[in-house]
Amino acid sequence: MSKLVVVGTVAFDKIETPFGKTDKILGGAGTYIGLAAKKFGVDTAIVSVIGGDFPEEYINIFKERDINIDGLKMVEDGKTFFWSGKYHNDMNSRDTLDTQLNVLADFEPIVPAAYKDSKIVMLGNLHPLVQLSVIEQMDDPELVVLDTMNFWMDNALEDLKKVIAKVDVITINDEEARQLSGEYSLVKAAREIEKMGPKYVVIKKGEHGALLFHNNEMFFAPALPLEEVFDPTGAGDTFAGGFVGYIAKTEDTSFKNMKNAIIYGSNLASFCVEKFGTERMLNLTDQEIDERLKTFKELTQFKISLD
Repeated sequence: MSKLVVVGTVAFDKIETPFGKTDKILGGAGTYIGLAAKKFGVDTAIVSVIGGDFPEEYINIFKERDINIDGLKMVEDGKTFFWSGKYHNDMNSRDTLDTQLNVLADFEPIVPAAYKDSKIVMLGNLHPLVQLSVIEQMDDPELVVLDTMNFWMDNALEDLKKVIAKVDVITINDEEARQLSGEYSLVKAAREIEKMGPKYVVIKKGEHGALLFHNNEMFFAPALPLEEVFDPTGAGDTFAGGFVGYIAKTEDTSFKNMKNAIIYGSNLASFCVEKFGTERMLNLTDQEIDERLKTFKELTQFKISLD
């Protein structure tokens, strides 16, 4: 089984949705990705930074799940990255109320020596130069997956393009794909993004599923229709963690296997939104995962006769 390096924020979130609100809780892209990937038993290391205000009970969450935190740097006199947001009634749009970079402002990632030979690298949403630094520290990974967002397209586009040119897979949402490519059609957008370097393009469409593109091949995975969505925070990162976790477990980077990885990622993301923050992922059982996978299969399977 391949080792997996995850770089991304380990943070505090404060969330408000139509279903309620939280005080500061555990969050961050690195957290969600790591928790999701670990569901596949993958040897996972998180590379990130926290402040001295980060509680021991949160650190123990990683330790108890055997997630390597040798690359999780603590700045004793600093404060942990903090984000606060409020979701609208449709749960698809939100307002950022507060962002405090704190220790993340000067973050210089250091990949643990034991993980520099990892075959899979997941670059969570961070400044492109931070992502690039991680790539340069790795020996010879077989698959580098990049997640990014429109903020970096607006503020660090040239640096972002340098990173995109070095990765194998990029995961972005539909709005970001259109902005990055300049194309409204997602099929055309994916083709333009492929020209920038990635062999595979994953376009996330939230409650409408995800698309996978590779050369002239396409695959669509639906999102499971849910009765209630309590908190969408971290769903995209959980999707990415499930995606890379499955690939690391199977050690198969083919397009055919990535189709399965998309389903596994969508499956885990459907759990993440059922509770606030990481609560659902921390209590998720293997039996629940398997049962919902069957639901996904039933949702998409059909027989048709073509004359």
